[in-house]
Amino acid sequence: MIERARFVTRFGLALYAVVSLVFAVPCAQADAIADFYAKKNIRLLIGFSTGGGYDLYARVLARHMSKHIPGNPTILPENMPGAGGVRVANYLYAVAPKDGTIIGTFNRGLTMEGLLNHTPGIIYDATKFTWLGSVTNEATVCGFSKESGIKTWQDMQTKSFIVGGTGTGSDNDIYPTVLKHIFGLNLKLITGFPGSADVDLAMARHEVDGRCGWSWTSMMSRDKANYEAHDINVPVQLALTKHPDLPDVPLVIDLTDDPKKLAVLKLIGSRQTMARPFAMPPNIPADRAKALRDAFDATMKDPDFLAEAKRLDLEVRPVSGLELTDLITQMAATPKEILDLASAALQDPK
Repeated sequence: MIERARFVTRFGLALYAVVSLVFAVPCAQADAIADFYAKKNIRLLIGFSTGGGYDLYARVLARHMSKHIPGNPTILPENMPGAGGVRVANYLYAVAPKDGTIIGTFNRGLTMEGLLNHTPGIIYDATKFTWLGSVTNEATVCGFSKESGIKTWQDMQTKSFIVGGTGTGSDNDIYPTVLKHIFGLNLKLITGFPGSADVDLAMARHEVDGRCGWSWTSMMSRDKANYEAHDINVPVQLALTKHPDLPDVPLVIDLTDDPKKLAVLKLIGSRQTMARPFAMPPNIPADRAKALRDAFDATMKDPDFLAEAKRLDLEVRPVSGLELTDLITQMAATPKEILDLASAALQDPK
């Protein structure tokens, strides 16, 4: 009996030690993350000027994500406009510290620009970023001022017009170029505006007629009253599926029967799945990358975050960092023939 009691005691102590070790490892990891981030700042770089959709989404995220990161670091939004977000993407890839203290957001279209050899100055490989996630996936549209006289897709086909863009690689540049190439539209693109808010101002001044590559959520958050008053017209959706708010507005992929043109439109339209992406540099320590991804995912369910997003008319249909990683890997595996066709469609025909 004494020996049995000793065995049970030894077994119990051994089991306790194992269980304690199992639970201690995650606790130690959590403590390490908290110790690292405590009293630190995380810079959130925004590839556009203030006032646009990317800027608004980033600032709302910054206000709520900190409390979900162990150690509760302060997240500081910082605008770094340039070339439609290329400046931020290059900085993340080649310059930023790879320690989990830098996050960036830039135009979703830049994920495929390296594949298409369209944008000069790119030094990053989108497949190597540590993807944090996207707040939403969404529709992008063409929007025109009432004064432009463009209300329908037929108007776009039969009238000349001017649209504004924010730099090579941005939706506001990509989509007009593709539409001009594939459908032969008589449009002129004036690019180089620091951000979408600057294009809106140019519309108000009648310097441009509209935008193609206008995020529906941005329009609803900043120009809903103008849209509902019919001061802004939306003749076409630049997406793969119709947005529930726009059941009667045609999809661009339904406007051609040419299989090659359709393949190009679908490839370029796939960027809408990652409508508001956030990324970190390559090779972030795995435990910090996981902590930040977990914090991002938790923020997407945070009642305070959701309440502010609703108040600002921002859609929240999140895509996780792992899902973005899978999507970009699939894009990188696109057959060369389709990539070549898409690349040709991005060269503005003269």
